[in-house]
Amino acid sequence: MYYLDHRRDVVRIPPARLGPELAGVLVELAQQQFEGKLVDGQNLAVTIRDVKPVGEGHIIHGDGGVYQEVEYEALLFRPEIQEVVEGSVVEIRKFGAFVRFGPLDGLLHVSQIMDDRVNIDEHNQRLVGVESKRDLKVGYKVRARVVSLSLSEISPRDSRIGLTMRQPALGRFEWITDAHRKADERAGKKTTAPPGKKGSTKAATKEPVAS
Repeated sequence: MYYLDHRRDVVRIPPARLGPELAGVLVELAQQQFEGKLVDGQNLAVTIRDVKPVGEGHIIHGDGGVYQEVEYEALLFRPEIQEVVEGSVVEIRKFGAFVRFGPLDGLLHVSQIMDDRVNIDEHNQRLVGVESKRDLKVGYKVRARVVSLSLSEISPRDSRIGLTMRQPALGRFEWITDAHRKADERAGKKTTAPPGKKGSTKAATKEPVAS
């Protein structure tokens, strides 16, 4: 999920960047330092804005840079276990499909794609159910649930996120729509069926035949 957070941190300003354009420099350096990084070990900073200096900067002995405390507003992304996410298939591998949701990728292992045995066509970037013939390709939109989560502080894009689509209302969007249509059809047959279909009721309501 996405949310906004007001934060404080410290930015190092190299000696060569000190000057009258300090406000713009602070924004640039803060974006380089914080965007795309994990915050508090579980939140990915997607973007930051409204960077403002707090107090005066400090110089550390032996370092010509200035360390300036700043406050800013950050748009954070935090995936959570059991969260339902929607995204697009970005890669097909022999062990499953990678799905991009928000700024991160999750893995749909072949065992978690559908209730069917899956054939893998890695060359054509395609997964196909043996019996259902349902297929999954790069670019298809899907809805999945997060079942495992291990975020990497060194490289957040390499985080290990496990997904599943083997639950009701999950899967490729077209599969979900088709399931809803079939459910509506079954409900329609029940509600539109003529009354009195059970033995004694049918006999009691049957019209007499004229002789």
